[in-house]
Amino acid sequence: MSKDMVILALSCLGIVQALFLSFYLFTLNKGSRRANLFLGLAILGLTIRIGKSVLNVYLDLEPWQRNLGLSGILLTGPSLWFYGKALLLSKKDFLSKDVLHFLPFILFVTFSTVIPNNANPISYVIYILVFSHLAVYVFLSFGLLVGNRTEIRKQLGNWFRNLVIGTALIWLFYMGHLAGLFSFYIGGALFFSLLIYVFSFLFLQKHAFQLGKYNSSTLDKSTSKLLMESLKQLFSEEEIYLDNSLSLESVSERLKVSPRKLSQAINENEEKNFSDFVASHRVEKAKSLLIDPNYRNEKIIAVAYDCGFGNITSFNLAFKAKTKRTPSQYRREFGKV
Repeated sequence: MSKDMVILALSCLGIVQALFLSFYLFTLNKGSRRANLFLGLAILGLTIRIGKSVLNVYLDLEPWQRNLGLSGILLTGPSLWFYGKALLLSKKDFLSKDVLHFLPFILFVTFSTVIPNNANPISYVIYILVFSHLAVYVFLSFGLLVGNRTEIRKQLGNWFRNLVIGTALIWLFYMGHLAGLFSFYIGGALFFSLLIYVFSFLFLQKHAFQLGKYNSSTLDKSTSKLLMESLKQLFSEEEIYLDNSLSLESVSERLKVSPRKLSQAINENEEKNFSDFVASHRVEKAKSLLIDPNYRNEKIIAVAYDCGFGNITSFNLAFKAKTKRTPSQYRREFGKV
């Protein structure tokens, strides 16, 4: 297979993956429907633009066809910005005046047959204006992050930041190519394919699926931190995690909050779910008991039960996941003689 065929195959796979991801987001009922819609539109806009890049290398496209591809950039910018608002600020209302942000895209598509695109000076000016439009929304999106950094939850902020950076890098590639800094035109399509596979991988992880899980929550960032401090204090002072019947509901009752808010606080501040958070404390306790001279003759299963684990299997799995050693190996290596 020739080099050109490999590049074409990789680019096309990225485009297909992006179309699949867009369609998936349009039909996704988890999290914020509005956020899913705008993210799908942003990815679709980039896909239209990148698809044009691929076709333009291997086919002789008409000016109106190139304009349709260029129009995707006008869809991406406002969609990315509104996605940030829906995700980070839980903006529920999309006002009729907000449609004006998509007017450049609508007009560009409508008049694509008459807009010049023939490598003349006017065409270059239009090209720069279109990408300047995207640059404005990239800056606005970064502004969302900076202006609301004290209120934005960490996971949401990191996810949106990465999306904006990815979009900005695509913008830089095409502007760099226009300025003559990059001669490999289809490189933008390859880079886009890489980004899409990275984003798709994240969406296959629970992290991305849970981004909008707490969008309707009234628990703000500062209250979330205070709740987390109360939980850690409760675990430290009373060691309630040693109870193998401990549940999210029982702990939330002790702290006088709803299980949902407690789960949210753990997820946002520790990037763990409740079970993992409890297991990490139990493992830390087990590490201290395994090297305690008073426990030298105790069996591993006794240590497991004393630390709150219900069976030896779950103990071994949790312990090795955290320490990279089995309990027996840890005792031999660090146990006091």
